[in-house]
Amino acid sequence: MNVNKKFIHKIIRHYLKYDRDNPFIFVSMLLAFLGISAGVMVLMIAMGIMNGTEKEFQKRLFVMNYPLTLIPTNYNSTNDNLISKLKKEFPHLKFSPYYTTQVITKSGSNVNGSILYGVDFKKEAEINSVFSDALKNSIELNSKYKMIVGKTLANDMNIYNGQKLTLYFSEQQAIGFGTMPLQKRFNIIGQFDSGLKAYDKAIIYTTLKAFEKILKRREGVYDGIHVYSLHAMKNIKKIRKFLRKNNLSSHVIVEGWWEQNKSFFAAMEMEKRALFLVLLLIILVASLNIISSLLMTVMSRRSEIALMRTLGASTWEIKRIFFKLGVVIGVSGIIAGTILGFTGIWILTTFDVISLSADVYGFSKLPVDLTTIDFVSILIGTFIIVILSSLYPAFKASSTDPLTVLRNE
Repeated sequence: MNVNKKFIHKIIRHYLKYDRDNPFIFVSMLLAFLGISAGVMVLMIAMGIMNGTEKEFQKRLFVMNYPLTLIPTNYNSTNDNLISKLKKEFPHLKFSPYYTTQVITKSGSNVNGSILYGVDFKKEAEINSVFSDALKNSIELNSKYKMIVGKTLANDMNIYNGQKLTLYFSEQQAIGFGTMPLQKRFNIIGQFDSGLKAYDKAIIYTTLKAFEKILKRREGVYDGIHVYSLHAMKNIKKIRKFLRKNNLSSHVIVEGWWEQNKSFFAAMEMEKRALFLVLLLIILVASLNIISSLLMTVMSRRSEIALMRTLGASTWEIKRIFFKLGVVIGVSGIIAGTILGFTGIWILTTFDVISLSADVYGFSKLPVDLTTIDFVSILIGTFIIVILSSLYPAFKASSTDPLTVLRNE
């Protein structure tokens, strides 16, 4: 089908100009343009904030929960022999065995429940950047009864580096004719700050030797093994395959950090999708202005459409004129919204426009990180809405009967 593109583009440029006789048509087109621009901009910034917030939480949970954790289902399963086999099979991974128990911390009249980890300080520092920073700033102490506590716990208990903190264990010790909870005073050599107050208040690190001495733990047999991996989701499958191959899958299970916080990240993902759909309604409302402005253009230009038809313009050319007119308005809005969106993201990431409480959120600067997938989804979703909004007015214009219109004129 032969289409006169020069004719189509000339008519489109004519219809995009301000018409003194019908100013409301131009205003409606302008509102449609601004609505789509605002919708794309808001979607980009909102999705960027959601992604940035999710990644900030992932970063902290990734550190404190570790990429992978080997957990025994029966005693003696996670031991030095297993670590040696895993190191030989996966030389690129790093392993840090640990003991763990629940304790009560007491300093003066301050009491708090905590989780005590017994770790090899050197190995733990290799896989935990938060612990590594605390260890670098710690004081030197040649004792097995030393520990590194969270900054929040230290503040709540009013204790400092070099002081001692009493720990009460659930195990009992004989005192005269009775028993009382086992207790031991530990020296505080450092404090860590993960950015999450719940972790900083609940977790304490001490040495493996302290566990083996106080709680009579068997040397070389652990409560679990923390594993550091840059590609945890891929390596968890390989480790599970290795455990099945060595008949250890029934004795040791492997958990990823995403499995330990599945409900939290599932809730964030659902919230992000809901936000995307809700904000897409802004663009949907703006697209109604495209429909109304095009329909008003069709109604006000009926005589011109009829004249074009009598002069030889085909229904397909009329249809393309109004379809492209709607697409031009919509795509212009998308381009403007994209520019405004990236400008807004740059302002939020460069300047301290919005300050957050680090004690509440774990970060003081608003995190914004728009992923390529979300950006493409915004563009595709908006473009589809624009296309659909331009179809009906185009069909309406092409169905104009030139004889009826000219007779009435």
